[in-house]
This record gives sequence, structure tokens and C-alpha cells, in this order.
Amino acid sequence: MNVFFEELLSNQVFIAAALGWTVAQVLKTLIHMFFTKKFVAERLVGSGGMPSSHSATVCALSVATAFECGVGSVEFALACFLAIIVMYDAMGVRRETGIQAKMLNDMIKIFEDMGRDDISADDKLKEFVGHTPLQVLAGALLGSFIASLFYLL
Repeated sequence: MNVFFEELLSNQVFIAAALGWTVAQVLKTLIHMFFTKKFVAERLVGSGGMPSSHSATVCALSVATAFECGVGSVEFALACFLAIIVMYDAMGVRRETGIQAKMLNDMIKIFEDMGRDDISADDKLKEFVGHTPLQVLAGALLGSFIASLFYLL
């Protein structure tokens, strides 16, 4: 088991991707705190928000793979297409899910205001699940920058 962690922690591609995710999550939490004036611990691990940690992670993974294996490698091709799929999904299906969750939560609130007690606000749907194109772009640039710095320093 010790060998596993030694190998994992010496894997620079893994470290660059993990660093991309960590920095994006911390920034997301700080940005959310700046605008809401509240610390929400869930933002440290939650999805949605600015910047996209999914985009930061997969772009850091792709850039680190390019440095490690070269852009002509199978590994880079896999990492690159994984990044494209993840970012497309974050802006598409996951974003649409968040918009629908907000609408359903608003409807629950209206029903509660009308006196319906069989619907509970405790069942509120999570609205932060997807990203705007700007959030995805910011995450992609952040992850690419972090991985580049990691390899160039």
C-alpha cells in the first residue's frame, strides 16, 4: 500500500490535475464568499460556480499529459477528448439540470406560500450543478495555467 501512495504522489500528471481542481475549488469558495458575504463549506467540494473545477481539472490533466507524453501521444489524445466531453457536458446537460432545479424550487416555494404543507422545502433540489460558458472558459484557462506553471517551474 505504501508503494501505491509513493507512485501516486510521484505522478506529476496526477499532481497537476489535483492541483488544478484544488485551486479552482478554493477560488470558487472565495468568489462565492465575496459575493454572498457568507462562507459556505460545500463550495469547497461542490459543483457549479466560478471557475469550473471540472474544466480546471481536465485541462490541467491535458496540459500535463502534453508535457509528459507529447501532443502526438495516445495519452494526450485521450486526455484532450475527455476534457472536451467534460466541458461540453458542464455547459449543456448539467447546466440545464441546474436551471430546471431552480424552476422546480421556485414552484415548491409558490405552493408553500399557497398553504400546501405536503410539499417540503427540505426536499429542495441542488441548483449549482452546471456552468456557464464563461465559468468553463475560466476553469480551462486556470487549469492550463496551473499545469504549465507546474511543469515550467
